Amino acid sequence: MSKLPPPLDRLPFPVIGSPLFIISNPKLVIAQCINGVVGSMPALNARPAEQLEEWLIEITEALAAHDRAHPESPAAPFAINQIVHKSNARLEHDMALCVKYKVPIIITSLGAREDVNAAAHSYGGVVLHDIINNKHAHKAIEKGADGLIAVAAGAGGHAGVKSPFALVQEIRQWFDGPLALSGAIATGDAVLAAQAMGADFAYIGSAFIATEEARAVQEYKQCIVASDSDDIVYSNLFTGVHGNYLAPSIRAAGMDPDKLPVSDPSAMNFAGDKAKAWKEIWGCGQGIGAVTQVQSASSYIAQLKREYAAARARIL
Repeated sequence: MSKLPPPLDRLPFPVIGSPLFIISNPKLVIAQCINGVVGSMPALNARPAEQLEEWLIEITEALAAHDRAHPESPAAPFAINQIVHKSNARLEHDMALCVKYKVPIIITSLGAREDVNAAAHSYGGVVLHDIINNKHAHKAIEKGADGLIAVAAGAGGHAGVKSPFALVQEIRQWFDGPLALSGAIATGDAVLAAQAMGADFAYIGSAFIATEEARAVQEYKQCIVASDSDDIVYSNLFTGVHGNYLAPSIRAAGMDPDKLPVSDPSAMNFAGDKAKAWKEIWGCGQGIGAVTQVQSASSYIAQLKREYAAARARIL
């Protein structure tokens, strides 16, 4: 295990809830944090941009109130995801608010920028950068990120193609800082497996879509419950970056999931109208075969903790 910087050194449970584009909201983030998991959301989920400040106030006040009422079990810290890509015209505005409210953890995606890292460090924040290969991992740390999120094959959203065994192994050959692993993790057994491979945290996204607090339509949640890894399609058509999606949603949009065209990466646009594609085409990872019901975030996290304890007892 790594020597972790605060606040990562005091997490009640080794799980980070990944930021879910469109879907994550303050209600889900708060529920994750008070149940011991790092809750996160993309800054771009707040639309218009002015809403981000309202959401940051809501989250910080709710977590502070929880800690006052339950000093024996303080909430986990929360994170805001910043898309560090040239199409994100809001980045400067959104980072200024993160600095103002001293967001404990910043998760950066699709680019690594020294000024973003420096802004987070100015108030003691920690930056975790998500990567899909060892080359990008080196660049992120060189530019000042504190830790890495290894997005391996099978992850929801913008997933990589590397085996988690290969990716974690290569990173750990040179990096001993905070490392989270993403990719088809939906059970407590998989959380323990991620740690056994050398990661400090499991990074879980798709399973949280099927929670009551998530801002997803009921059809999306039920589709996750009814689907498994055979229903996941890997394509770059919808955002310009390769990602995993639910085949039933692609069919519902009138397309053949087995015959999708290839997109030009220049089509990436995460702050404009093209984000609408994420409402119609449902992103999801390969781990959803373990999701058998829609339940509260609290119930799901309790399930993860039971499974994790059972897995530890089974092998230790």
